[in-house]
Amino acid sequence: MMIRRMTENDIDAVLELKAGEFQPAWNRDMLMSELKDNPFAQAYVLTKNDKIIGFLDFWITFETAQLANIAIETNRQRQGLGSLLMNEMLEICDKEMCEMISLEVHVNNQTAISFYEHYGFIKASLRKGYYEDGCDAHLMIKPLGGNYV
Repeated sequence: MMIRRMTENDIDAVLELKAGEFQPAWNRDMLMSELKDNPFAQAYVLTKNDKIIGFLDFWITFETAQLANIAIETNRQRQGLGSLLMNEMLEICDKEMCEMISLEVHVNNQTAISFYEHYGFIKASLRKGYYEDGCDAHLMIKPLGGNYV
């Protein structure tokens, strides 16, 4: 297993990544923008034998991080691979002295909610109609300490 920075050459494989029913509808333009236009984006892929099996995208803006997406191929879930990506993000956020990480998660995605709670994220509020289909999202946060440690 290897975690490395995502490149433009990885976009097709990331788009093909089937990672469950709650996956946001990422498209080529969005991923390209993350790589080329977003100075805050941190995009990584998890590979096994040169095949992309996971994807992580988060933003660091000043002392705050925002998890945009974390996904593992469906047939490889519940094998600790999501933890590899989460730990990578936490390590980077620690080095960057982030004070908090936030994320939005579909209110019906109990698997993801449990995963985030395992890492110390707490439900902070509800974002009504957050998704394109009108479904709600939980805003979850994880205090880190950052510059206050």
